[in-house]
Amino acid sequence: VQLVEFGGGLVQPGGSLRLSCAASGFVFSTFAMRWFRQAPGKERELVASIGSVDGDTLYSDSVKGRFTISRDDAKNAVYLQLNNLKFEDSAVYYCNAIHFSGTEYWGQGTQVTVSS
Repeated sequence: VQLVEFGGGLVQPGGSLRLSCAASGFVFSTFAMRWFRQAPGKERELVASIGSVDGDTLYSDSVKGRFTISRDDAKNAVYLQLNNLKFEDSAVYYCNAIHFSGTEYWGQGTQVTVSS
């Protein structure tokens, strides 16, 4: 099983990034997919999620209206579009897959740094 994140980097405030997560080794379409982030000294927080069947999306209040989660089951991939980035969005972003049975997988994370 692998979850591999791509697309992190350094961006100025107000800028955009698109994170990708490539999944392998499990039946991707049956898992809900989530993005978490963790900044230094802070707890890991759920940023966005997308359902496995209905594709329903949920966002934390801190990113609602700025971030968009999407998935492509044909490519076994989930994406997070980050727009209008703020300093406080700087963190390591993690891809997570979770099944209703409780099975859960994590990626290794990708760093997003918002700096002028």
